[in-house]
Amino acid sequence: MGVVAGLLLGAGVWCVWWSWWDRPPAARPGSRSGRARALLNQAGLPHTSPAALHGTTVAAASCVGLILFAITRSPAVALCFAVLGALGPRAALRARARSRERTLRAVWPDVVDHLASGVRAGLSLPEAVAQLAERGPVPLREPFARFARDFRASGRFGDSLTALKDRLADPVADRIVEALRVTHDVGGRDLGRLLRTLSGFLRDDLRTRGELEARQSWTVNGARVAVAGPWLVLALLATRPGAVGAYDTPAGAAVLVVGAACSAVAYRVMLRVGRLPAEARVLR
Repeated sequence: MGVVAGLLLGAGVWCVWWSWWDRPPAARPGSRSGRARALLNQAGLPHTSPAALHGTTVAAASCVGLILFAITRSPAVALCFAVLGALGPRAALRARARSRERTLRAVWPDVVDHLASGVRAGLSLPEAVAQLAERGPVPLREPFARFARDFRASGRFGDSLTALKDRLADPVADRIVEALRVTHDVGGRDLGRLLRTLSGFLRDDLRTRGELEARQSWTVNGARVAVAGPWLVLALLATRPGAVGAYDTPAGAAVLVVGAACSAVAYRVMLRVGRLPAEARVLR
């Protein structure tokens, strides 16, 4: 019995000692690691580290470069495709982030309706948020279940909301979380009206944005086809030894560099022309 009491006392002393230490500083939003962390959060991969993303980028570039060099025996062509391979992981993450954003945008009105119903039924704010882990939309049940575990473990509503906001990494979630935080801290009776107004606004925005994205998709697809076309032709030419040898000369390397720069600039310009305004996370 004395051993058990000693172990419990030691564990308690260690927890008190550990609580005095500050958390490790988070990566700055503007830094390279901060941007990678934000992209991973937006793509729904909060457990993946920025170092793993950088390692995947290097591995993809190396694999693509080695494969193309083995096929073509041309260092210039292999280097060009290695650069394209390095862009692949981040492009896949951005596509995943856009898909996740569209999915979340479609379910946020339901989340707000559930919160308004819970508040109207007399639930406390922590209970109304935690019940979304069971009754909320399926894509968001796991983050809200983690919020419920965090709140049960710490009892700190504000810290649990901050962790939830970081996991969701969504501008709509930022607004909802901050509204709940302010209401919990200072009180007020207008939360139900605020949530109903926000639900109507989100549905109107979803309908309008869906119509615009349907009309804008041809611009994005055209930009991708226009950029991919020349490089597909280069890949076909690279299978012919007589043609690929021309790119190993200084003039051929200059053609590849100029072509890559023109492709990058044209792609960015076409995307900027057809891009819809994105809602920034001003409340992060």
